[in-house]
Amino acid sequence: MVTLPAADIRRAVRLGLEEDLAQGDITTSALFSTAVPACAEIIAQQSLVVAGLAAAVQTFLAVDPSLRLSVCLRDGERAKNADVLLHIEGDGRSILQAERVALNFLQHLSGIATLTQKFCQAVRGYSVSILDTRKTIPGWRALQKWAVALGGGTSHRRSLGDGILIKDNHLALLHPGRQAIRKACRLAKAHAPSAMQTIVEVESIEEAQRALAGKADIILLDNMTPAMVCRAVNLIDGRAVVEVSGGITLKNVRAMAAAGADRISIGALTHSAPAASLSLVLKPTRASRRRRA
Repeated sequence: MVTLPAADIRRAVRLGLEEDLAQGDITTSALFSTAVPACAEIIAQQSLVVAGLAAAVQTFLAVDPSLRLSVCLRDGERAKNADVLLHIEGDGRSILQAERVALNFLQHLSGIATLTQKFCQAVRGYSVSILDTRKTIPGWRALQKWAVALGGGTSHRRSLGDGILIKDNHLALLHPGRQAIRKACRLAKAHAPSAMQTIVEVESIEEAQRALAGKADIILLDNMTPAMVCRAVNLIDGRAVVEVSGGITLKNVRAMAAAGADRISIGALTHSAPAASLSLVLKPTRASRRRRA
């Protein structure tokens, strides 16, 4: 199972609760002056890949360590509509206070994992990797990339220090003209760690030729049609890894794989994944109902 460092989860949970409970839970405090024994279930309302359950569990426990939680499915597993992901027992006030933050983790991250799995399934049969990008919510990158991995995808760069990616704006600053790509590759290989690969983003077949001349390790074909990708793959002919990005959808991703791409990077995995549909159903326990009677 793909795991996320506990420190990343704790940090995200702390920030989420600080944001939601900075002034307390005025509604719950006004309605309930004493503990209300209750139980709750988090239920899937669609088919999905579970992601963020570890963060949801830590959210409930951070609010109230006395809550009793039973995990029914684990991060990375598939859930069907109406499946129970998590069962919670304890003070209903605590469950209410943790509900929104816990569901935020589960809905957003499960949405990412579910969309990633759809892309991976769409290219099944081809030797191609589905990658995410750095187009993430500030502060949530570790969690979002974790969700991508749970869905079967792979991380591109985790930060600007995690790899060399020469883009159009680098080239615009460096040396306008035909020699910009070769010069950028030469500088990158001279100053970067020796084991680090050089990725060059190109927008035309001509630029792909220049990236080859500069001995780029990975040539990123940006916003090209499948036909253009096929031409570029034939030109590169195994002398560099071929990555495709820009405008990738579930409708065209298989065509990109069929055109010969080795890697397909998709910003939409993290910035546009629809939230998974989940709900928390809460009810008082028998002990609570007897006491009120």
